[in-house]
Amino acid sequence: MFIYCFCVSCVSSGAAGPRLNNNQLYKFSYTTEVLVDGTRGSKEGSAGYKISSDVDVHLVWRGPSSKDDQLIQLAISNVRIGPASHRSEKKNVLHGSTAESILGKTKLAALTKPFLLHLKNGKAKAFYSYWSEPATIKNLKRGLASLLQVQLNTGKVIENDVSGRCMVEYRAVQGQVTRTKILETCKTVETGFTTHSQVFGVSRKSSSVTTFTLEDGFIRSAVAEETHSVTVNARRSTAAKVISRQTFKFVGTEAGPLEAAGKDVAGVVKSIDAKLAAVGIIAEKVTSQCKGCPSLFEHWQTQRKQLEPASLSKAAAPRSFLALIQSIRKASKDEILKVLKSASKTSLPQVVDAVTSSQTVASLDAMLEFLNFTDAKGFVLQERFLYASGFASHPNERMLQVLLDISKGKIGSTDIKESVVIIMGALVHRLCQKGGCNLPTVVQVKKLILDGAGSAQGEPEVQMYLLALKNSLLPEAVPIFTKYAESEVGAYNTIALTALQRYDVNLMTDEVKRTVGRIYHQNQRIYEKNVRAAAADVILSSRPSYMEVKNLLLSIGNLPHEMNKYMLSKIQDIIRFQLPASKVLQQAMKDMVSHNYDRFAKVGSSSAFSGFMAQSPDVTSTYSLDILYSGSGILRRSNMNIYGASKGAMLHGLQVAIEAQGLESLIAATPDEGEEDLESFAGMSALLFDVQLRPVTFFKGYSDLMSKMFSMTGEPMNVVKGLILLTDHSEVIQLQSGLKASAEFQGGLAIDISGGMEISLWYRESKTSVNNRGALVVTGNVTVDMDFMRAGVEVSFETEASLDFITTVQFSEYPFLVCMQMDKTTFPVSEYMTKYERVSSGKSVESRKSKKQLVPGSEFPLHQENSNMCKKVFESDW
Repeated sequence: MFIYCFCVSCVSSGAAGPRLNNNQLYKFSYTTEVLVDGTRGSKEGSAGYKISSDVDVHLVWRGPSSKDDQLIQLAISNVRIGPASHRSEKKNVLHGSTAESILGKTKLAALTKPFLLHLKNGKAKAFYSYWSEPATIKNLKRGLASLLQVQLNTGKVIENDVSGRCMVEYRAVQGQVTRTKILETCKTVETGFTTHSQVFGVSRKSSSVTTFTLEDGFIRSAVAEETHSVTVNARRSTAAKVISRQTFKFVGTEAGPLEAAGKDVAGVVKSIDAKLAAVGIIAEKVTSQCKGCPSLFEHWQTQRKQLEPASLSKAAAPRSFLALIQSIRKASKDEILKVLKSASKTSLPQVVDAVTSSQTVASLDAMLEFLNFTDAKGFVLQERFLYASGFASHPNERMLQVLLDISKGKIGSTDIKESVVIIMGALVHRLCQKGGCNLPTVVQVKKLILDGAGSAQGEPEVQMYLLALKNSLLPEAVPIFTKYAESEVGAYNTIALTALQRYDVNLMTDEVKRTVGRIYHQNQRIYEKNVRAAAADVILSSRPSYMEVKNLLLSIGNLPHEMNKYMLSKIQDIIRFQLPASKVLQQAMKDMVSHNYDRFAKVGSSSAFSGFMAQSPDVTSTYSLDILYSGSGILRRSNMNIYGASKGAMLHGLQVAIEAQGLESLIAATPDEGEEDLESFAGMSALLFDVQLRPVTFFKGYSDLMSKMFSMTGEPMNVVKGLILLTDHSEVIQLQSGLKASAEFQGGLAIDISGGMEISLWYRESKTSVNNRGALVVTGNVTVDMDFMRAGVEVSFETEASLDFITTVQFSEYPFLVCMQMDKTTFPVSEYMTKYERVSSGKSVESRKSKKQLVPGSEFPLHQENSNMCKKVFESDW
């Protein structure tokens, strides 16, 4: 029988892969297309383009010892470029174009220049082309050559092709071979980065399948389809996909050139053309240059208004912040410094956020040159730099080294010195999460903060190291926290216990549990109420045993009034909200000694309550409010937490804790047991996206308290304000066709958290408030750029919201009246999708669509008792 095509593993011949006959020219049609779109598709069709051509293939040389050792020449001709989807003339960016007008003469000549593929047993051993050819052209040729690898027997094998070094699975079934590439195994030259947090991260699903159709043991066609979808975890409708298809079909044969003589491949290649070189079949990096794009300074001029403080609660601020980061990542140090020096005093803190969040070598160098840490007047900019470093999406060792160097140098502000060390703890945690715990700088900083907690002099310094360790979540710090939990300084107790609560339950050893139990039950000495409440939180969140829970229940009734009420409320909340300890609590409460009316009918105003802020298939957001009062009716501790959960991952989004002590003298009340000698103090501590920030003090000491009392304006004190890069995902997706897709997903948050405390002796009323304002924007771009043509899709969503938590206490009588209010305003949610196609001549087409909705505001439900109290507090308003 006359063989006119590739013979693949013919049973009669025992071939291991495709075999070409001498003196035959095999003619094929070849099409490669790429489409980008939202994951749900759209009526307008996808953006993208299609390259079609003819391909001539012939045998150049066959190895003397094996018929499956072949050198093959491929030549592309008759190149056509068109849209991937049907387009009207008006919307067709390629209308009236030819391959030469789009590619240019040089690139078209390079694409149509023949190249060689060395196949051995059906696998690509070498790819020969010209180093002088543009990378995009060589990659297209590699994509075609990679399509020729095939084996007939079922099994898994590691192959090199344009996508990288990948595990490939073959399945052979009657006249068909299916090749499935396991894309997650591919090792490529280009690596990207992604956000460490899964809640704000992105997910990618990929598949690559090639189907070879055989007839009488010969290849009739090879069809490959590859799909990659990138999705924002927190909002799965914000997603994009890229589809790549290749079709290689046999057309016929003609008489072809004779096989060349030679002992080996290298000699034969050299005899054909000395300039041909083994350039590797794995795709090479392509650097796309933006023609006509504005410089960083020009871009900054268009964005500066949106980054003024007045715009920070609007979605325009994070949108401009994200756009600025993209420009900064392409800029030099001098270009960045020019923007920093030209920014207004009011917009400069936001520029510092953007430059630091960019996380490039140039941006970090620019910040180090711009900031002077010896000058205390630069406090605001220095702290914004430190916080942005703490929230870094993909920090590296150098960033940590920079902070270490700053901490060793002269620092003008004590608060900044504390923040530097606290943020170093956060970077240690991030780097350890990425497997960098043994990096030299990480080891050095770990030693510094672990030793510092034991050797520090003075309360502020000890607190600084404890907070750094709290951020680091180092397992080695658990014994240190266990020791400080029993310290005689209340502030140390609280930091140590709240830190222990953040650790994995498996690290809560029997020794830790015994220590925490001693604190709660005051076995060795008397502790402040808020310390005992923190100890109870640790016990209840650390997989408590039946006896631990029973002992907690038995203690109720023997605690100070308000703590009795707090513990009852906490236990009821755990059971109602079905938190992990609920089952063992219910079991222990079957015992009437532990659970009876006398014990569970205690009065008071303290409370603990959890609820849902939002529930969707993508993300669940919960909140908890814990409030503990002193027996005199003055706030002792207020703790608000917000958590986000997505795909099994949990993120501690926000914690705002307000603590007050030693205020009983203001209303001539008697302090609770163990709190008689406490210094007057009120302050606020915030934890934001798993990073503990430096606490803020409202007042400390009686004289400071009195001066603040008479100067209180009711205006809240700012705790954190700025722009945070929450989502940061960048990757190059190497397609089997040789084309490359880039996926860039960024999410920016403009946030303003403030809190305050007012006390009116005249009305015997106190009020604490926590105000949260924010605007969130997440954008995703998937682009296929080939210098001469670009197709892409941008998906995004944005929202603006505010959340206020106000507690009003009237302590003119006992039990005093407490009203808690947690309100969110009506807020907008907008989604956008833009698809575009552009050619190098500047011609472009775009299609846009959007969807907007208003989410009604509401007051979050708390317990019924609170509603009744609010009616009494605001009787005149009801």
